[in-house]
Amino acid sequence: MSNEVPNRNWSYPTAIKFGVGRIGELAEHAQSAGLRKPLLVTDKALASLPITAAALDVLEAAGLGRAVFSEVDPNPNEKNMAEGIAVYKAGGHDGVICFGGGSALDLGKMIALMAGQKKGLSVWDLEDVDDWWTRADAAKIAPIIAVPTTAGTGSEVGRAGVLTNSETHKKKIIFHPALMPKVTICDPALTVGMPKFITAGTGMDALAHCLEAYCSPFYHPMSQGIALEGMRLVFENLPKAYKHPENLEARAHMMSAAAMGAVAFQKGLGAIHSLSHPIGAVYNTHHGTTNAVVMPMVLDFNRKAVKDRLAAAAAYCGIKGGFKGFRSRIMDLRAELAIPENLTRLGVKDPDLDMLTGMALEDPSCGGNPVKMTKKNTRALYEACL
Repeated sequence: MSNEVPNRNWSYPTAIKFGVGRIGELAEHAQSAGLRKPLLVTDKALASLPITAAALDVLEAAGLGRAVFSEVDPNPNEKNMAEGIAVYKAGGHDGVICFGGGSALDLGKMIALMAGQKKGLSVWDLEDVDDWWTRADAAKIAPIIAVPTTAGTGSEVGRAGVLTNSETHKKKIIFHPALMPKVTICDPALTVGMPKFITAGTGMDALAHCLEAYCSPFYHPMSQGIALEGMRLVFENLPKAYKHPENLEARAHMMSAAAMGAVAFQKGLGAIHSLSHPIGAVYNTHHGTTNAVVMPMVLDFNRKAVKDRLAAAAAYCGIKGGFKGFRSRIMDLRAELAIPENLTRLGVKDPDLDMLTGMALEDPSCGGNPVKMTKKNTRALYEACL
């Protein structure tokens, strides 16, 4: 009897290349991953900016072309994916360079995942449930290079992508081990031009990843340590990056914190994300900003279960006052970053709460919350966020 795991035909990432100016190595690393005609996937706003043109210049100078797909919505869906796959096939491309924030990184992964799969296999068949990932032919997944231009999502070091179903308005996590990029280029200089609200929202997303991983009840001491240091880096550097966009040291620490958050949440996420995912899918809000809005209310919701653990985190991060001091630091940080005070400011309406509650309880993130989420207490939590 064979112990071989089906479809395990992938390789692990070559490297993470970290440092200012590393984008100049893009063509070299693309070629090392076997790409000869890559498709660069980015978002609409980023497509016209100088940093994207500079990346394309590097590719073109090496004979790799400058093909771009940028029809990427803020919360990308299967329609965006289908359009991207059509461009990928029409251009005869052999790999994807995911260039941008979480939306571009996630959609680029989905294009690489699905472009070569057999007819009849839906992307929804590969949701992160049990071993559904084995339904995909790993040999048909195109090589992926990841180049983050924000510091928050951590998708550049992850094996999954988030895709919104445009019909049900539900966000789904699509997983396959081969979605881990072959090479990731983390160049802090690429994040300097982010609008301030994106610096704030993506940075708070990194904090949410670390915070929820740290509070998750599951056992994973390595993730626990990574999450703790990630929180410290965000508290110390996000205000600096927000107030002084050219501060490359702060930007570099935030890129580290973003990657650390994505590694840490292998331990689990929780109510922050299970509340945020439905809101983003229904109202098309920015994910990290939505996380920041609900964060203090979720801390209150989980207080009994996490107060001692967060008191230890507060001490490590140099915050006085235990749990109360930690929560106050979150509130101060939100104020510094001009985060909206509540979900009403994001357009969420009371009549939608029953629908949102049902969607939140279906979200896999709720399973990692330290307090069990029910229909009654989840709706009450949404009410507290209004």
